[in-house]
Amino acid sequence: MHSTDIAHAPTPEPATGDRRRWFALAIVMTAAFMDLVDVTIVNIAVPSIQRDEGATFSQIQWITAGYALAFAAGLVTGGRLGDIHGRKRVFLVGIGGFTVASALCGLAVNPEMLVASRILQGAMAALMVPQVLSIVHATFPAHERGKVFGLFGAIVGLGAVSGPLLGALLTEGNLFGLEWRPIFLINLPVGVAALFLGSRFITESKAPRALKLDLPGVALVTLALLMLLYPLTRGRELGWPVWGYVSMAGALVVFAALVAYERAKGARDGSPLIELSLFRVKSFAAGIAVQTVFGVGLGVFFLVWTLYMQIGLGWSALRAGLTGVPFSVAVSVAAGMSVQQLVPRFGRKVLQAGALVMAAGVLIYLAEADHYGLGITSWQMALPLVVMGAGMGLIVAPLTDAVLSEVPREHAGSASGLINTVQQMGHALGLGLVSVVFFGVIDERLAPAEVGPAFVDGFTHALGWVAAVLGAIFLLMFALPKRPAQHVEGAAGAEEAPVTGEKEPELVP
Repeated sequence: MHSTDIAHAPTPEPATGDRRRWFALAIVMTAAFMDLVDVTIVNIAVPSIQRDEGATFSQIQWITAGYALAFAAGLVTGGRLGDIHGRKRVFLVGIGGFTVASALCGLAVNPEMLVASRILQGAMAALMVPQVLSIVHATFPAHERGKVFGLFGAIVGLGAVSGPLLGALLTEGNLFGLEWRPIFLINLPVGVAALFLGSRFITESKAPRALKLDLPGVALVTLALLMLLYPLTRGRELGWPVWGYVSMAGALVVFAALVAYERAKGARDGSPLIELSLFRVKSFAAGIAVQTVFGVGLGVFFLVWTLYMQIGLGWSALRAGLTGVPFSVAVSVAAGMSVQQLVPRFGRKVLQAGALVMAAGVLIYLAEADHYGLGITSWQMALPLVVMGAGMGLIVAPLTDAVLSEVPREHAGSASGLINTVQQMGHALGLGLVSVVFFGVIDERLAPAEVGPAFVDGFTHALGWVAAVLGAIFLLMFALPKRPAQHVEGAAGAEEAPVTGEKEPELVP
């Protein structure tokens, strides 16, 4: 979930008090919803794409990982571009590009074109998403923001629940004989309408002292991730060649070069892509590790889960989508409780309990999948999914505030952007690891009768890895502050800095 930095955006005076601001809100919320749904909608359709297009399993991984990688690499740059060139302008470019990329995905003639179009779609989302909260803050006065953020929370929950269901309905419906393609083409009318209305109703805003772009930093981050992810996704089908291990080792060298470059750039002009001084704050460094590892676990689970249900068990996309509803509902309910009632009383223990509860749900699922095999039903999956969802809800909602609790106020915005970025990078890494923890235990050539049992074995093996990841997260959380942000002196204030690390934005008539 990308729009998690709600509590850390600026508090400028709005440009206007007229009713146009509500149209602007509807437009940017629609864009946020499109992005949230697009992430979840594709997972459900992946087996159909694999079947209809004859895509290899590494191409399937890149259809999802390519989006996450491009989104992660471009998030901070997208925020900076909005500060420099105007958030309305960059938002409109992003949503226009997202719409074009969706059309290219829907019209893809082969798996290679679909992967390339998904990477473009992720890059355009990285332009669009960082502007959403900045536009809201530039448009609404402080006393209305509580209501607005409540609506945002509802949108996030709705996106989580409706994405898989919408994907299942569109895939099963086979509209106009287009198979899976409507999951992308549905973005076209929505995107065109948002583009037209956004140009009319959104008020332009900029940051008066915008930081400069750090394109070499973005290039180094992207190169390091590609050197790590490409061998992971292709290694199995290529027989794990030597160049793959060299590339993965080289990725560590590139990451080291990135740190050295960012340190030098920070000293030179004060506008690095990554504010390295943040990592001296123990709770932030631990929180970044938690976000990254959590992203890895989620990346592994969600792709493996849909392959297990649809290819392994032979379920329809609709049945798989409906099976996931208890999970999504449990996430939404637990997230609301954790922020409003539990964290103010129990602090860090709520997040740690979430990691243990989610791990328990994973282990229950592992036991049931192993016990029932191919005969498992959606009802039998409901218990572990509700437990997993409750655990995830206890983590996702309060985690950002916990990570930012001890960050100096002037760095709250850049820290927030970095949290979102590393979570997406972790997600992309998790998708890459699917070839190791899932496909690594499945023979390449299977008779039709062997597919189901092999996928069940692969799924239980992957769940064991996810449970281990959650155990690591539980331990890392000991470095988070014991109490929520508002109880820590000098914490990153709820209304101190914008998402992109800037001071108050100025409104442009």
